[in-house]
Amino acid sequence: MRVGAASLAAVVLALASAATPVAAEPVAVVSTGVDLVSVALDGDTMSLRFRDEQAVGRDPAEVVLGPDGGLAGRVPAGPAFAFLGKPGHAVWALFAGDTGFPALDTTGVRPGVVVDDRVTLTLGSVEGPGTFTAYTLAGLGAATPLFGNGADLPRSTQLPAGSRTDGVVWAFDAAGEYRFTLTGSAALRSGATVRAEATYRVHVPAIEPAEPAVPAPMKQAAQPRAEAAEAFAAPKPAAVPKPAAAPKPAAAPQAAAVPQAAKAAAGARQVIADGHVDMGPNLSGDSWTIRIKDDRTSPPVWRETADVVLHAKDKAKITVPAGADFLGKTGDTVWVLPQTQQAGLVWPGWNTQHASVVSGIKGNVTWTLKGVNGPGRFALFLTGSFGKADVLFDSTKPFPQKLDIPLNTHTHGNWAFGKPGLYRLAVQMSGTTTAGKAATDTKTLTIAVGDSTDPNAGFGPGSGSNGGGNGDDGSDQGGGGPLPRTGAGWVLTAGALGVVLVAVGALLLLLVRRRSATQTG
Repeated sequence: MRVGAASLAAVVLALASAATPVAAEPVAVVSTGVDLVSVALDGDTMSLRFRDEQAVGRDPAEVVLGPDGGLAGRVPAGPAFAFLGKPGHAVWALFAGDTGFPALDTTGVRPGVVVDDRVTLTLGSVEGPGTFTAYTLAGLGAATPLFGNGADLPRSTQLPAGSRTDGVVWAFDAAGEYRFTLTGSAALRSGATVRAEATYRVHVPAIEPAEPAVPAPMKQAAQPRAEAAEAFAAPKPAAVPKPAAAPKPAAAPQAAAVPQAAKAAAGARQVIADGHVDMGPNLSGDSWTIRIKDDRTSPPVWRETADVVLHAKDKAKITVPAGADFLGKTGDTVWVLPQTQQAGLVWPGWNTQHASVVSGIKGNVTWTLKGVNGPGRFALFLTGSFGKADVLFDSTKPFPQKLDIPLNTHTHGNWAFGKPGLYRLAVQMSGTTTAGKAATDTKTLTIAVGDSTDPNAGFGPGSGSNGGGNGDDGSDQGGGGPLPRTGAGWVLTAGALGVVLVAVGALLLLLVRRRSATQTG
């Protein structure tokens, strides 16, 4: 009887053990293009998730961030990054690239639902060998701390509802395993408070900053690269798992790797001074056209470049820091539309994510800057985790200047302008269709810089074109208005005009002499 009872107990224990689910091991992930924190509100229930670049949400406890995909560097000199420690102190950032930065997402909380349209994110307990700091890049060589467990760091930050806070960096100053909790909370209009908590794990490898050796972010032709400002230099490892040379697709604000087909707008002129826009190609049959994707509406709208003027207001003004020679002299005032989104400023990017392009093009899309027409210098550059600048385009360098952009890529950079006024950028995008045909289009992108500049003056001749094309010879199709003055096209046009004027003058002189001879005869 005792044997039977023992056997029965063993069976029961075995069944109970089999019925108990075995916890799955956390999956190691990299942070390119992810939402590290994605807060959503369903009625009076809040959730806090990790969302990857394919918009798949997970419990943060199911993943381990690192050790791949990170960047070892040293704290730059100057006050901008002093919250990370003393200059030269070794730190490791969760993200190694300068495009596809991770973000904090509150698009799942509709504006108007919570008090002040704010969600509070609070750092709880932190277990690990060193200091954890979360911050956002706030412009060239500048950063804003969000929260951390350091002595002088805040423990919480407030995020606007219905938005994404881009350019987020998580930094650690000692190798090892970290485990910490984050809590999202908000006050409902009803007076109730909702909250959700999640646990994160990060594996930080040995922090061994390499000597400065920074590759070009993308392939460029006939363009010397401006050297990065030494004050912002963050040494990169000899081998970076996610090199900037081929940036991975960043999660778009709609968090879709291949966005839904957006409708095309017809002829409605738009001055865009705030919100998210991208420039990118569309392919329809044999027609290849550069358009502007306007993400201020849902679904987004693809607009003709001739119908759009971007307005960089005075809120974009910064003072050129020491060492940033590619922007001008130290202390000069410039206007910079930043790589990370800021309220009150238009946030322009570029993408090759249109479904027709992803399915209809093979290989990279080449973006060529053919020239710039404007009152001052123009530069487009990327900012890395420690504020380092990688210059993509510079109007003081010879044209054309080129970037190779992988398919299904969504990128933002810093657009810098040296003086207020109207700028017209002659931009060309080209690729090869899956059928082997060359596709190319040239358009004019117009930006009004400064509060004193009337953006409506940017519409009209030279503001863009309504053509598109596909040519085996790679020639421009559809035109882009007159080429900018600093481009080769302007020199050729001016030379041709001079020849015509000389010929007309000679003809008039000949006619006058003949008439005079006739009268005297």
